[in-house]
Amino acid sequence: MEFIENVIGVMPKLIKAVPIVAQLALGAMVLALVLGLLIALARLSSSRILRGIAVVYVEVLRGTPLLVQLVYIYFVLPVVGVQLDPIAAGIIGLGLNYAAYLSEVYRTSILAIDSGQTEAALSLGYTPTKALWRIVIPQSFKVALGPIGNYFIAMVKDTALTSVIAVSEILKTANTLNSQTFQTVEIYTAAAVLYLALSLPLSRLVIVLEKKVRSRA
Repeated sequence: MEFIENVIGVMPKLIKAVPIVAQLALGAMVLALVLGLLIALARLSSSRILRGIAVVYVEVLRGTPLLVQLVYIYFVLPVVGVQLDPIAAGIIGLGLNYAAYLSEVYRTSILAIDSGQTEAALSLGYTPTKALWRIVIPQSFKVALGPIGNYFIAMVKDTALTSVIAVSEILKTANTLNSQTFQTVEIYTAAAVLYLALSLPLSRLVIVLEKKVRSRA
């Protein structure tokens, strides 16, 4: 009983960090969505240079740990004169990393669209670029919705990694509380419950959105 009371007791302090988590996740997701689409288009480009740059980006960002990337952005870039505050570094680090993964989601989604759609658009006088942006990409978003939603949920949980660069999100707050009270089990249990409380509704929302999109298809 005392354990549960202690968990509930620290929860309000952890909840205060939720807006920071939201700021990190939403900011990083916007960056990842935009950059990921650009990378996907580069990989589908007829230009070998663009394809090469995109492939290198994806392989490097997917081939190195997100934690290392965050540390590099926050601690190494200042050495060359690029100073970022913790939240900005967290958003950029998460966004750049997830852009690599979302680019593959976009690319496979675009390739999944029937080529007949493009051919029909071209026969109606659309340019290839206009057909891509007006016909192919909007339909590919419907295909990509589920994976994008799942990556967003993963990103919310990965915001915990920004605690190593002094972002006062849930885990960093838990670490601070633990050093003050030494209620290790209660504090980290509360943090785990809070992350779960954030991710479960998001998972359900993704499922609902997928069903709505499929029903309209």
